[in-house]
Amino acid sequence: MVCSNSFGGEAASNAKGLLQAEMLAASGVVMTAASNNRVPAGGAVAVDRDLMSQQVTREVTSHPLITVHRGELTEIPEGIVVLATGPLTSDALAEAIRKRIGGDFLGFYDAAAPVIEADSINMDIAFRRGRYGQSADYINLPFTKEQYDRWYERLTEARSHTPHDWENLEFFEGCIPIEELGRRGYDTPRFGPLKPVGLEHPETGEQFFAVAQLRQEDKAGRMYSIVGFQTGLKWGDQKELVQLMPGLEKAVVVRYGVMHRNTYLNAPALLGPDLQFREHPGLYAAGVLAGTEGYLESSATGWLAGLNAARQALGLAAVIPPEQSMLGGLVRYLSSANSDNFQPMNANWGLVPSVAKQRGVGRKERREATYEQGLKAFTAWLEEVSPVREPLAATGA
Repeated sequence: MVCSNSFGGEAASNAKGLLQAEMLAASGVVMTAASNNRVPAGGAVAVDRDLMSQQVTREVTSHPLITVHRGELTEIPEGIVVLATGPLTSDALAEAIRKRIGGDFLGFYDAAAPVIEADSINMDIAFRRGRYGQSADYINLPFTKEQYDRWYERLTEARSHTPHDWENLEFFEGCIPIEELGRRGYDTPRFGPLKPVGLEHPETGEQFFAVAQLRQEDKAGRMYSIVGFQTGLKWGDQKELVQLMPGLEKAVVVRYGVMHRNTYLNAPALLGPDLQFREHPGLYAAGVLAGTEGYLESSATGWLAGLNAARQALGLAAVIPPEQSMLGGLVRYLSSANSDNFQPMNANWGLVPSVAKQRGVGRKERREATYEQGLKAFTAWLEEVSPVREPLAATGA
């Protein structure tokens, strides 16, 4: 988990919350491990990365039907295959995929935020509060206008990542580096990750010009990441910008932000909603490679691709979650979006049919009803496809 340690909000009014619930209902390994290794993050599901990784590794390596081979894969194996090679697919394997399917890969840049040692945060300046008075799991760094002006001036001067000639510098809108936000204008960070709305001081009621937030990184609460501060800046510049934030004047950065290139396919031109390549039966794609954005979305598509690969091995037809479910909406988008300008997609309410508008019923209530509709449809569908588990055990596949 590079960009952050969060799987997004879990509320019934949150689109990611619906996808989380679907994966928990399906006993998805990644979401179950995330649930078991949570750290406080208000209404979001954030995890201790190390503990979660350890649990997933144990479940995979100890499973009686899984054989793990460690090493680089440079060719696509024969037989039924799920390609889930992630955002940094090696050049050799990428070329093998290109030869098999033809056409070009796409790509965009993703970035991670710095992580701060908790003991180095000045809590005489910083304060705990959730936005609009929600659970106070976040640490807030309050800016006056003068402090923001100094910080923004330094941001615009900072030395940014210089791409190689062959790199096409494009950013996914959900994970834009802070230096790119700064280039878009003085107020852009202040209306984005440094938005002060709903973050008045809990004791004085004071309102601030801008507020940066810190989110807990590990179970013990010894590390915090800066929310929305993904960056590819030089480490020296990162340190200066971090220490210009109120409350972080003596901050110890335990991990600097990094920028990396994500490789993904033009999914609408290649994949069906079952995540199988249309022109290559038995070959599936999942995760970032299939055009998803986000840990949750990647693991969910991996679950579906794996399910359909197993069904094909057993001579069963592929299955697709109902369109009311978030996973169903996501894979339908991947297979039907405009292939001329395809961009990676994460869970959002635009992917699923909403319940009808009713007089006096607000957006939050409608989204909660859409959540219930989607989860009900998904769990009913699970009951229909779950018998695949018994033939798997019986055949030892």
